[in-house]
Amino acid sequence: MTPSKTPIPPLKAGLFGIGLAAYWEQFDGLERRLIGYIDQAAKKLESSGAEIINLGLIDTIDKAFEAGSRFRREDVDLIFLYVTTYALSSTVLPVIKRAKVPVIVLNLAPDAAIDYAWFNQLNDRTTMTGEWLAYCSACAAPEIANVFKRSGIPFHQVTGTLNDPAVWQEIGDWLSAAKVAHTLSYNRLGLMGNYYGGMLDIYSNLTLQCAVFGGHMEIIEVDELSALRRDVNDEEIAEKLNEFYQSFEIDADCSADELKRAARTSVAMDRLVKKYGLGSMAYYHKGSGNPQNEDTISSMILAGSLLTSNGVPVAGEYEVKNAQAMKIMDGFGAGGSFTEYYAMDYADDVVLMGHDGPCHPAIAEGKIKVKPLQVYHGKVGKGLSVEMSVKHGDVTLLSVVETFDGKIVLLVAEAASVPGPILEIGNTNSRYRFPIGAKNFVEQWNAHGPAHHCAVGIGHIASKIVKLWQLLNIQTVKVG
Repeated sequence: MTPSKTPIPPLKAGLFGIGLAAYWEQFDGLERRLIGYIDQAAKKLESSGAEIINLGLIDTIDKAFEAGSRFRREDVDLIFLYVTTYALSSTVLPVIKRAKVPVIVLNLAPDAAIDYAWFNQLNDRTTMTGEWLAYCSACAAPEIANVFKRSGIPFHQVTGTLNDPAVWQEIGDWLSAAKVAHTLSYNRLGLMGNYYGGMLDIYSNLTLQCAVFGGHMEIIEVDELSALRRDVNDEEIAEKLNEFYQSFEIDADCSADELKRAARTSVAMDRLVKKYGLGSMAYYHKGSGNPQNEDTISSMILAGSLLTSNGVPVAGEYEVKNAQAMKIMDGFGAGGSFTEYYAMDYADDVVLMGHDGPCHPAIAEGKIKVKPLQVYHGKVGKGLSVEMSVKHGDVTLLSVVETFDGKIVLLVAEAASVPGPILEIGNTNSRYRFPIGAKNFVEQWNAHGPAHHCAVGIGHIASKIVKLWQLLNIQTVKVG
């Protein structure tokens, strides 16, 4: 049965501040002032593109119970708890326990410091106390942390001032991580074909992947893609060829027949992705003498590269874990191209990394080249392949690791893609320099037991990946 392709709903973030109702009659203007802080935070959060459910100031037990129920009804993905002043932890716990989503505690003062001289000249203890309460977000934070710890509720903190750009950068990273977690929870990962025989490291526990990341695994037969190829017409092939020439630098040795064959498959792949609502894909097919399936599987690389650059990462060799890693990198806007160690250059202290199969054109250094090949890394075949280097500059490597005790770990490292000679063999190929050196990096990375494939993306985003780990409650290890 074809699954329903309901659009992914937008990320929803809950926001509420806390206070004590008994204060409002005692301290004129305090409630209004604190609500103003919450509204400022809401506007900044809304600029991220997430839908913000702002419940304002929660200052009684009754409001706390209703807030928790409201957040559940609204199906929020996470909650920002703004500690605007001192408040009882009993007005916080019911909200978070009923909502049952990750919570980020915002310990944000309105300014960097109280004006002590002005404050001490007020000469009115009531006014002075009200002013102090407008600054005492830090006062309630340890009480809330204690109650969360004793209740077994994971929580995360952002500490600083309301208008500090660094604070909002950190909050933005939390929202980015939440969006990736949200995307993964709805993602449909297409699995077409079978594992590459003998690569024991790439075999995956599909149930574990779904349990940790969410989403759905759609098992697809190669025959279905072959059938879709038969229905592609000449006009569609011509349109796809035009897209190829716009997206790639086509080597003169690429025959017209091979380009048309790749275009036909690309149109069929687009249809397959649309039919199943796929957000990522892993494939490999050895074949057993079926010429139609051989024709299909040996013409996938350009199709997969275009899909990868358009938010549907395609991983070869049926590498499910790496399809997940590529989707994570894509979700952070970093790209996410399939790669592995090629060799080490001890003279220049760099690691050569790349792979055959689909790449990510959006993170290439220049236009990627399309070249004809007779074999792919010893895998007998034919067709066209792509050659590229990742953009020079900061990069991040990510591996989704399955451990011996049935857990998932995110293994991450930051490096630089640097210029220099590469192996011009019609594959992706880049030179990466690591702060700890090539030898130390390889030994430390291997020590954590990842599969030999990983995903590479542009920029240093390890801090965002760590936040994703915290939201998903899985371990992240950073090498280097």
